Amino acid sequence: MTESEDIEWDATLYKYEQIAQILAKRIMSGAYPPQTLLSEVTLEHEFGVARRTVRLAMEILREQGLVITKRGKGSVVVHRGGNGA
Repeated sequence: MTESEDIEWDATLYKYEQIAQILAKRIMSGAYPPQTLLSEVTLEHEFGVARRTVRLAMEILREQGLVITKRGKGSVVVHRGGNGA
């Protein structure tokens, strides 16, 4: 997606928080439907950030129940909406 090319980073928030917001919006809009694999490498390049930043964003999405992450497998969208898995 090219949407992130136009990101105006908010200096009052950490980048990982903003990335999590963007990804959550994509999940809830259906742009990333259930069973979509979210590649850390792809997101790292898309947003121009370090892998650790992407991992922190994924942690937020896990806490919101939007993705599950399995070591060696990556993060997968589990459903739309933020009211638990």
